[in-house]
Amino acid sequence: MTESNYEQELQIAIDLSREAGAAILSLYKEPLDIQQKNYDDDYEPVTEADRVANKIIVDRLTAEFPDDGILAEESIDTDRRLQKQRVWMVDPLDGTTGFIQANGDFAVQIGLVEDGECVLGVVYQPLTGVLYHAARGRGSWVERPDIAPQRASVSDHNELAKMRLAASRSHRSPRMNRVVTSLGFQEEVRRGSVGIKVGLIVEQQCDVYIHLSPRTKQWDTCAPQIVLTEAGGQLTDLFGKPLSYNVPDVQNRNGLVATNGASHDRVIESLAPLLVEFDRHPV
Repeated sequence: MTESNYEQELQIAIDLSREAGAAILSLYKEPLDIQQKNYDDDYEPVTEADRVANKIIVDRLTAEFPDDGILAEESIDTDRRLQKQRVWMVDPLDGTTGFIQANGDFAVQIGLVEDGECVLGVVYQPLTGVLYHAARGRGSWVERPDIAPQRASVSDHNELAKMRLAASRSHRSPRMNRVVTSLGFQEEVRRGSVGIKVGLIVEQQCDVYIHLSPRTKQWDTCAPQIVLTEAGGQLTDLFGKPLSYNVPDVQNRNGLVATNGASHDRVIESLAPLLVEFDRHPV
């Protein structure tokens, strides 16, 4: 498939992100039936908003692209997608905790993988109306209500002590404290949702995001990755290796490093001795 053929896919993904976002907002700050789902030893909350948004997106993608595979967070995963060249990666509500806590940190994420590589992505923040979208070879774009779309490009900072870290809102582990101290980051912005934190790098509000946990999934990273790379940034695992998409194991077990690109090698090199100290090895 040529790059020019992503126009229809991108428009449908943008429309779906807005439609799903509207459905999510209709349930925002309403009484919620919060349940827990279990991935091995990892417990995650799920709400009606997750399921409603998931259905909106999956139903339309299935109708529009019946030959494509789909991996969606709130749908049952099957081996069917593994036989497909193109697979949609859907996180209908990235940042469910932020939605539950009503702090605004949640996003709709729709990505497309082709031959194992991210080629298209949409990250939409329903509360603010901020939307990031990208397709391979088309650049990365930021849209805001009533403002013309703007092409995004990352910073060129590469001195770690002067770089700003995009960090999680949740409780910080001692290991992450060790990383921040060792690499010398002086400033950080704390937000929820992988897509929102990567968006901070895309908009030059931050320069780096490090996620030590092995618990993010392919649908957490697919759309943000292409948005970041088309803006000039880079996203790998903690060891500097590419993430794998449309593989049987949906987890990114080797963690994440997202940067402005200019600093990526330096961040990976600086992390290496710490990973040894943590007895962390590639899986």
